Amino acid sequence: MVALLLAALSAVPVSSPPPLDPAFVAVVDPGHGGDKDGAIGPGGVREKDLALGIARRLAQRLRAQGGKVILTRERDESVELSARSALANAAEADLFISIHLNSMATRKGRSRTRGIETYFLSADASDATATAVAARENADRAPAEIAHDDAVAGILADLGSVESLAESSRLAYAIHERLTSRTGAENHGVKQAPFHVLAGARMAAVLVEVGFVSHPEESRLLASAAYQERIAAAIAEGVAGFRAGGRRAAR
Repeated sequence: MVALLLAALSAVPVSSPPPLDPAFVAVVDPGHGGDKDGAIGPGGVREKDLALGIARRLAQRLRAQGGKVILTRERDESVELSARSALANAAEADLFISIHLNSMATRKGRSRTRGIETYFLSADASDATATAVAARENADRAPAEIAHDDAVAGILADLGSVESLAESSRLAYAIHERLTSRTGAENHGVKQAPFHVLAGARMAAVLVEVGFVSHPEESRLLASAAYQERIAAAIAEGVAGFRAGGRRAAR
């Protein structure tokens, strides 16, 4: 009898529950990848590897908030800068967060400079430092992307929409405040610059330089799982605060 009952039950089709609508859609972009190592720190630690590790941890945190999260790369592979924001547009994402690590060129700068800075898009950089950071990150452009700089200039001119710019600014400040308070890292502020990876994104979009891989001590911190978790938790808290602020404004 038991065998017959089990056989009957196994014949009944079991339907999966319908997927829940995500609370939000986020695209998390680990900077560089493939033949683009990004900045190299002491001992050969590579920006692209640390960015991917932090991005994966952030994705887990955002999914725990009920979000649908897409990574622009899941492994060490090359992805064109323009394809990253295009992916976010195609997914109709609410957020685009690009994870990077900073670096200084001179020996003096590498020994002294550490800390966090957060960016959103602008046709003009906030200062000389922002100009240098954007130039370094934009160096990943493929030849075809460089040939289309006129199109990018047009995107920068209108910045998609005033609303997207305002939301990007609000997201940058929400993330930056949590990051600096959670990590205790030096605060280099929220800035603006013409980042190619952000150009064309039609949603709140930011680029976060989570620390200086060129600084010996901060590089070791950034390579540790515990500190990467702290960074991911702080960014996720910033996203939660940003979303809460948007819900309050909509009432």
